Amino acid sequence: MHTTPLSATRRGFLQGGGALTIAFALPLPGRLEAAAPAVFAPSAWLRLAADGSVTVMCGSAEMGQGVLTAIPMLLAEELDADWKRVRVQQAPADPAYNNPMFGMQATGGSTTVRGHWEPLRKAGAAAREMLVGAAAAQWKVDASECRTEAGQVIHSSGKRLAYGALAAAASRLPVPAEPKLKDPKDFRILGRRTNRLDTPGKLDGSAKFGIDASVPGMLVAVMARAPQPGAKPAALDDAKAKAVEGVRQVITIPHGVAVLADGYWAAKKGRDALVIDWDLGAARDLSSAKVSEMLSAAASRADAVALAAGKPDDAAAGGAAALTATYEAPYLAHACMEPLNCTAWVRGDTVEIWAGTQSQGPSQGILGQVASVTPARVKVNTLLLGGGFGRRFAPDFTIDATLLSKLSGKPVKLIYTREDDMAAGYYRPASVAKFEAALDAKGRPALLKCGVGSPSLAVASGFMKLADNGVDPVAMEGIADHPYDIANQRLAYGRAEPGPQVWFWRSVGHSQNIFFIESFIDELAAAAKADPFEYRRALLTKQPRYKAVLELAASKAGWGTPPPRGVFRGIAVAQSFGSYVAEVAEVSVGADGTPRVQRVVAAVDCGMTVNPQTIERQIEGGIVFGLSAALYGRIDFKDGRVAQSNFHDYPVLRMNEMPKVEVHIMPSSEKPGGIGEPGTPPIAPAVANAIFAATGKRLRSLPFDASQLKPA
Repeated sequence: MHTTPLSATRRGFLQGGGALTIAFALPLPGRLEAAAPAVFAPSAWLRLAADGSVTVMCGSAEMGQGVLTAIPMLLAEELDADWKRVRVQQAPADPAYNNPMFGMQATGGSTTVRGHWEPLRKAGAAAREMLVGAAAAQWKVDASECRTEAGQVIHSSGKRLAYGALAAAASRLPVPAEPKLKDPKDFRILGRRTNRLDTPGKLDGSAKFGIDASVPGMLVAVMARAPQPGAKPAALDDAKAKAVEGVRQVITIPHGVAVLADGYWAAKKGRDALVIDWDLGAARDLSSAKVSEMLSAAASRADAVALAAGKPDDAAAGGAAALTATYEAPYLAHACMEPLNCTAWVRGDTVEIWAGTQSQGPSQGILGQVASVTPARVKVNTLLLGGGFGRRFAPDFTIDATLLSKLSGKPVKLIYTREDDMAAGYYRPASVAKFEAALDAKGRPALLKCGVGSPSLAVASGFMKLADNGVDPVAMEGIADHPYDIANQRLAYGRAEPGPQVWFWRSVGHSQNIFFIESFIDELAAAAKADPFEYRRALLTKQPRYKAVLELAASKAGWGTPPPRGVFRGIAVAQSFGSYVAEVAEVSVGADGTPRVQRVVAAVDCGMTVNPQTIERQIEGGIVFGLSAALYGRIDFKDGRVAQSNFHDYPVLRMNEMPKVEVHIMPSSEKPGGIGEPGTPPIAPAVANAIFAATGKRLRSLPFDASQLKPA
């Protein structure tokens, strides 16, 4: 996700949400028992009770990335809270919880910690100063004589008061506009491995995901979704669907035809009984081959220049050696483990939904339009997400559930089957990149040209736009801002729109573009007869953070020492979402050409850390996600329809295929970067480069085609 930061006064932020009502409590046993009544609520984020318990409100969505722990850690650090007394609650949808990097309450783009690093710490620091002030007034001493630790204010004489005992008095003091933040060397909570607060509820089953929502009297809906955007039923026979026991209504809406029933099984049987002749319009001839042709042509004619440097034409003519290569990546589904779902209830001039959504704030405006009510009359209950990856930022499933509730007059729980989800659109864009390079007499790149052909995700998102010269910044990220020191460059974008709905996918444009450019840099190293690690290193002298993670990953992987017999190494480095990651993949290739990733060594510089445990897990998860796409992921089209339907033909990495992963975190004093996505981009090129080292064959398309690796 990419947006323009929101500006707001700090004082307004700190004071803006003190009177908010808590919408619901996310069950987290041992951490979220019924909270004592708040006595001290100096900001939207904090509730301090007389018993000393601290409740932190989290406005971001939890989809496995750890925000329900990270957000409390940020505030608790500056509050000097007793971590054992800290609870977390999911916040309601309210502008007080806007993501500062988005200007709206939404979760994506690895922005939660980056965006809240300062605001949440300021909220905690302001509360701490107020508690100290209350204690100093009670003791009739100067506040400078007091310190705080583990939920207590302590005077230099040794006397102390618990926060709970000071809550009422502190609540009567003004909220400091510019509270003093701690020096990072004094952190007691941030930077330490901390168990997640949401784990107990997930282990005992009490945690509530979107699919667990239940409302008395609700109907369950399953839809026959339109195969392509804009497709409409040319003919519909719903007689057999209506004959299924338990089916109550069949309703046609813009995204398809929905069957509403007393339960899921009846709704699915009814949906399967529908007979629909879809009018696909211009999409009837859509095929993967046609998509490839369109994107290749767009890459060839790419004329929206994202970066121009030096004299590319002169460099091309004067180079000692020239290379060209074409890379391609397919559409990808998100394949969330929890299928998309939303429960909606439209009653008069109010809307209430229960969903695992990444976009609570936008949902209020969008669903207000759907139900013809004001956004303030839309209540969003954010439940846990069983995987998001950007997919649950899209509004389609919440729109459809709300529309079905409005039309049926009942609360409706809409559930996509896995097959529905796979064919529902909102894919990672397919893309083609065409490279041209010239090497000087020493083998260094004197020229780099690249044309990228891709649909515009900026336009598809509805809240971004193309640059004035037509460049889609998402389509070019990772290429237009690559780190290598090359004097002459022309990097350009060519737009093509084959038709399928595209959307944000974990690591967005970096997911394919880092594969493209890191593979091509490896080609340049091979042409120069240079070591791939040393070749990159020599081109990164002006990029110290890139260079440092590259060197750390190589060192920890034993680069330059012999790998195990039959195992070969590849390396790649990338920056995305403010974090720098290098990965070394150790790969073997079987007699049938099947690559097997044995080990991955990752080095990450994500700035100052909140929870090292989360960083390790997110890098590991990002590697699994990217490796699944590299080995298996593709969405194909034939006659206007999606070919894949479930995990049997859209595989993900299995447990027995999981490589050993080592994550090394670089100490840093830089501001935090994101961590939910940066582990994904480097893995595909690292594996591809290892495959080249093993076989001498360069794989330039994703997913990897093992048949190309079979011995002749």
